[in-house]
Amino acid sequence: MLTVTSDDEGTRLDKYLSGLEEMSSRNYAKNLIDKNLVTVNSKIVKASYSVCANDKIEIKLPEVAPTDLVPYNYKLDIVFEDQDIIVVNKPSGLVVHPAAGHQQDTLVNALLFHTKDLSMKNEMRPGIVHRIDKETSGLLVIAKNDSAHEKLSVQFKDKSMHRIYYALLDGQLPKPNGICKSYLARHPVDRKRFASIRENHKIITDPNADLEYGKWAITHFTKLAIHSKMTYVKLQLETGRTHQIRVHMNELTHPLVGDLTYGYSIKKMRDLGLKRFYLHAAELGFVHPRTNENVMFKVPWPKEDNEVLLKFGFDHDKLSK
Repeated sequence: MLTVTSDDEGTRLDKYLSGLEEMSSRNYAKNLIDKNLVTVNSKIVKASYSVCANDKIEIKLPEVAPTDLVPYNYKLDIVFEDQDIIVVNKPSGLVVHPAAGHQQDTLVNALLFHTKDLSMKNEMRPGIVHRIDKETSGLLVIAKNDSAHEKLSVQFKDKSMHRIYYALLDGQLPKPNGICKSYLARHPVDRKRFASIRENHKIITDPNADLEYGKWAITHFTKLAIHSKMTYVKLQLETGRTHQIRVHMNELTHPLVGDLTYGYSIKKMRDLGLKRFYLHAAELGFVHPRTNENVMFKVPWPKEDNEVLLKFGFDHDKLSK
């Protein structure tokens, strides 16, 4: 169940839904509406319906059919590859694995076109050890066999992976650095979001809390520069929960620039001519599953994203040194 906020009031229903991570496109959203799989305040409406603040939207997503994965002829930016792993630089806009609306045009499908050697720990997600959001760009490590998959998974679980992100935040972050710690779970009202679990209106920050749900999440942040009422930050993850950075930055009252799901103003987004949020997985380090050597990979922002940063007054090359 989704609840429309005042920022989205007046937006066509199909356009509003197209902003959800589960939606592959506006056409897919319209198709769901036309099939009466979307209701607004428990009523069937048309795709052209203009949403109002506090509208309650319910979506019945069709289950992903257990189909054979089809190789996708998509040119991957492969940073490193050997007999055990592939390190890929994922572009923004590419979904990592099949889901509703994205069954054959994902990173997984592109990997199958590239190689037949992928871990089959999960047959619908061959090779996938971890994921990043569709709109996030940057590094992912892929396992080419089950042994590599298991050894990499242990490193993610014990928090020994090195992961550095960079992001553009709304507003002027007052603290030079800090740590966000909380349990994350599905938002109780807006199911497309995650949120920190609270007790008596306070975020639970005790890692030993006895909770029946929620996953412990830790994000380190460092302010690098402020310009144009925005803040450029470096982020280091100890854990890798769904939407972790997006939730933690929003709860600092500084959501990612362009992240409408987590509090960024749709008016600001339109005024700036943006279409998505800006988050980049720039560094990935781990122990190689076969050689046991420490390996480190780094990739810059995509060229077009770097141009946006420069437009707003942030020179990543200088700030990241």
